[in-house]
Amino acid sequence: MSVALDTRTDTRTAIAAPADRAVSTLTSTAVFVGRSIRHTLRNVEALTMAIVLPIMLMLLFTYVFGGAIDSGGDYVNYVVPGIILLCAGFGSSSTAVDVADDMSNGIVDRFRTMPLRANGVITGHVVASLARNLLATGVVIGVALLVGFRPTAGPAQWLGAIGMIALFILAITWLYAAIGLAARTAAAASGYGFALLFVPYLSSAFVPTDTMPGWLQWFADNQPITPVIETIRGLLFGTEIGDRAWWAVGWCLAITIGAYIWAAWLFRRKAGRR
Repeated sequence: MSVALDTRTDTRTAIAAPADRAVSTLTSTAVFVGRSIRHTLRNVEALTMAIVLPIMLMLLFTYVFGGAIDSGGDYVNYVVPGIILLCAGFGSSSTAVDVADDMSNGIVDRFRTMPLRANGVITGHVVASLARNLLATGVVIGVALLVGFRPTAGPAQWLGAIGMIALFILAITWLYAAIGLAARTAAAASGYGFALLFVPYLSSAFVPTDTMPGWLQWFADNQPITPVIETIRGLLFGTEIGDRAWWAVGWCLAITIGAYIWAAWLFRRKAGRR
């Protein structure tokens, strides 16, 4: 009888041991954030593209298209918020590929054998993408200032604009992370993510929505990116924002929460949860 009791005790101890050794969620997340940032720094081509692409787009829209759209030379002031969000979407799209690659190459199964919260790998990709895209945003603004961008915002308005940009990047990155989990392969994730990159073109990013056909204008006015762009413009140049700021924050929060819940469900379904 005592032998049987000892056996049951040993079994319960063995089962409980991994949980006792498991580190906190915060520590696990920090480990995975560091991993993703190191991968970003080692991927020189992707990091270079994240920096060079904003410069190329800024010069393209300012010097090639700008004269035809606004002959007065002020187009750079109009287009900068759109360039920022377009580059943020492009930079975040790699998150879908990275997540899909992790889910398909077996590394998550290995993480689950360690005293870590394996689902922190997704948060790690999101945080690293946020840092990378904020860096790209700084590059966009720096190049824009060199080519004539002249915002009238004060420190508080600049903080508000950067906060709005960061919230948008967080939302779109979580959406791409969920897409990466939903896709069967990294190539499929890349294809699904690429489709979202066209959405900024159907907004007020590059031309006023009132220049569009009626049916397209309705879509452009009521999709998530337009209020985000108009809020950033209003903060940087003091133009009328109205209720667009509330819509911008609401859309970003809704996308973030919805994508997070979707990603969590997909991760539990595919990889299980510690």
